Amino acid sequence: MREELIIGIENEGKRLDQFLSETLKISRAKAQELIEKNYVKINNSYKQKSYRLKINDKLELLLPESYTREVITDFLIPQNIPIEILYEDEYLVVLSKPPGMVVYPCLGHRDGTLMNAVAYHFKKLASVGGPLRPGVVHRLDKDTSGAIIIALDDNAYYRLIEMFKKRLIRKEYLTLAYGEVRDYGKITSPIGRSTKDRKKMSTKAKNLKEAITEWRVIKRFANCSLLKVRIITGRTHQIRVHFSSMGHPILGDSLYGRKTYLELKKEKIKIPRQMLHAHEIEFIHPLKEEIISLEAPIPKDMGDILKILEGEYGFRQ
Repeated sequence: MREELIIGIENEGKRLDQFLSETLKISRAKAQELIEKNYVKINNSYKQKSYRLKINDKLELLLPESYTREVITDFLIPQNIPIEILYEDEYLVVLSKPPGMVVYPCLGHRDGTLMNAVAYHFKKLASVGGPLRPGVVHRLDKDTSGAIIIALDDNAYYRLIEMFKKRLIRKEYLTLAYGEVRDYGKITSPIGRSTKDRKKMSTKAKNLKEAITEWRVIKRFANCSLLKVRIITGRTHQIRVHFSSMGHPILGDSLYGRKTYLELKKEKIKIPRQMLHAHEIEFIHPLKEEIISLEAPIPKDMGDILKILEGEYGFRQ
């Protein structure tokens, strides 16, 4: 298991072992053991347990799979967090994930995730997929909103996994991209982990995997375009990487974009996150064999940006 975390101002000055103990919810002795066994790096180097954290330090936790259960809680904590259900039965549920919510617990996000909410609202969960992500067959980035499938049944889980592998599940996104994007097109640039920044994916990496993205323009504004995007493959950050590589990064994408604000005629509007929303999902039910076709409502933050654009500039088809 490998996870990364950037140290914020709230943890500045804390001892490394104290921070690990608090973040992982383990004893100080266990945190010190991790440090002594070189399972923890700060800014690509090993530090003493007494090291005082600084703002923007990059902490890496590197654990063998056999060690994971000793460090991380191996069960989900049910939390009464409101969720929007698009579809549910005894086999699976389709939810509309809000922006800013992580799908399942990880370093820095031990609770408050979508799966913590699922564990509360659905008493029966799949027994496969991992102790902290039972039934998770695909995922969305923290700041990407929209439709996501969670299996509640083991048979449904395995069949959905196979359906994703065979590209039998149709997923379409709405996104705002900078500039005047061509009316429609397909991007086939392979994607892999960046060798310069391990948090990023790139079309110029060494170990590349097939990635296919199709799009068409729905509306045009003065400085950006509203697109409907279909992903044929499901690589990490695929839409964000592909459009950035074309010179049309997603509006508000601080990792792959140039700006996190929108330039209007008289002012600049801060964009709170990447404007990317998993709007539609369609698949054949893995057990009932009926077509499930769903839409996730556009979230308020994205809707507000669209209203500002249409009010400021109007649009042309």
